Amino acid sequence: MTLSRIGRISRAFVVSMAVVLGMSACGGYTVGFMWVLGTQFNQITGLKVDDFTGNLTQTVNSPYASGGTNPVSLTVRVGGNFVFVVNKGTSVAKCDGNVSVFAVGQDGILTFQEAYFTPGCSPVWTSVDGTGAFLYVLDAQAPDFATTGNGSITVFAIDGSTGRLQLVPNQLIKNAQGKQLNFFEVGPAPTMLRVGGSCVYTLDSGDQTIFPYGVGSGGQLTVPVNSRVITGATNLTSINVSGSSIYLTDAAPVPATGTTPASPGGRILPYTAGAGCSLSTQVGGAVNNLPLTSDPVYSMTDSKNGFLYVLNHGTTNSNNANSTISAFVIQTTGVLTPLPSSQNPYPVGNGPVCMVEDPSNQYLYTSNSNDGSVTGKVINSHTGELSDLTRGSSFPATGLATCLAVSGNVD
Repeated sequence: MTLSRIGRISRAFVVSMAVVLGMSACGGYTVGFMWVLGTQFNQITGLKVDDFTGNLTQTVNSPYASGGTNPVSLTVRVGGNFVFVVNKGTSVAKCDGNVSVFAVGQDGILTFQEAYFTPGCSPVWTSVDGTGAFLYVLDAQAPDFATTGNGSITVFAIDGSTGRLQLVPNQLIKNAQGKQLNFFEVGPAPTMLRVGGSCVYTLDSGDQTIFPYGVGSGGQLTVPVNSRVITGATNLTSINVSGSSIYLTDAAPVPATGTTPASPGGRILPYTAGAGCSLSTQVGGAVNNLPLTSDPVYSMTDSKNGFLYVLNHGTTNSNNANSTISAFVIQTTGVLTPLPSSQNPYPVGNGPVCMVEDPSNQYLYTSNSNDGSVTGKVINSHTGELSDLTRGSSFPATGLATCLAVSGNVD
């Protein structure tokens, strides 16, 4: 049967739009780009996120060299035009870690720009401020580590057009020679840094504290009155900032007390951020992780701040030896309660490290170190429940995957 002239025009228009939007009969358009680090080959796997299915497909020329050795952390500048990768290096003794800058091109393709070194040694984490003007890099060892045993934050100003980094000196403190320091000291053995509003919080595993800094003009970090928050934790593993709420994970097993059962999976410590970057314990205090979980290493709140997801590296379930995600409902009072689902906790890949929500807020993904994969889940925005993607939930990444990041656009 011959199509009418109007029918042929309509059909051509639909096909043209499908090409423009990157749509196909098997899925939707690309809603975002994902980059996954891997330490086995010092590579970055580039992936496109399908809007309709949540499926991941590799970008052109992926994987990309990380620009150093042992990539462990990455962050995306606001606008999505640059990705910053922390390469920890081969050893603290060599002090050969760096920060590599990548430009993001069409279709999420990464192009290496330049590598920068921090004043300290062994960089472990990086974050960008909310304006995209400054990059914070956390070193496990400060330049004066031999004397203090502390870590440090290096602040770089970001050129929004080129991605180039310029060191921001510490205007508040001078060294013995009368020169401004080029770093901001934090506590011992820092492992993670988060930016929340006008505050920067560092997790110090050496003394189980949180070290807060206020963010001043020109990228300067200022020490508030309460320069250190004693958490009472035994094994802090992550910090998550969501608005005025701060969530810590403590991986140490919790013994039974009175009517409260033991929790091999550790606990979550919820705080509220106050004036001067102070932290106060939220109503209800610490919350035990779910049964049959162990070693929580990361946490994330959904886009609506209605649910908290805790990534568990291990399990105590001999019948189902999967790493998992514990899901909690964030009540209006701030109190955490386990999500009432028979599937909670939810299984993911082997040895998960990091977790993100996609730019359209439909999907959740974890990077899994032991099997070098990414696990995808569908998020029910109303109930918080997680379910498998419709066309398979596991995708290959690069060997020994560490952290991952996503971006929804490239401006």
